[in-house]
Amino acid sequence: MKIEVRIAQWLLASVFLVMGGFRLWQALHGVPMGNQTLLLSSGEVLLGVLIAAGWQLRAMTLIAAILLLVDAALSHPFWHYSGAAMGPQLLQFMKNMGLVGGLVLLSTAGGAKRR
Repeated sequence: MKIEVRIAQWLLASVFLVMGGFRLWQALHGVPMGNQTLLLSSGEVLLGVLIAAGWQLRAMTLIAAILLLVDAALSHPFWHYSGAAMGPQLLQFMKNMGLVGGLVLLSTAGGAKRR
């Protein structure tokens, strides 16, 4: 695999490792969190590890892309806001869309060798 693809793989994996790990770290230090958040955060960390390691890279990146699409729609519904409140939601929504694009590209660039 080309080094630039490997770097992209690690950077995209770091999003899941850092954000999932951060929420788990907070929970360990007494920040109250629901069981769903803890489960999702654990899944994010696992997904980040698997992407960073390159295990079933195509499948893992597509799962991550779907996860981010759902997160964008549920967590950042910019279409429900107006005025100044819309800006931050739109920014976060589009950040997720950019990550989805990177994950889809990685799913095609980093997979197993074709015959």
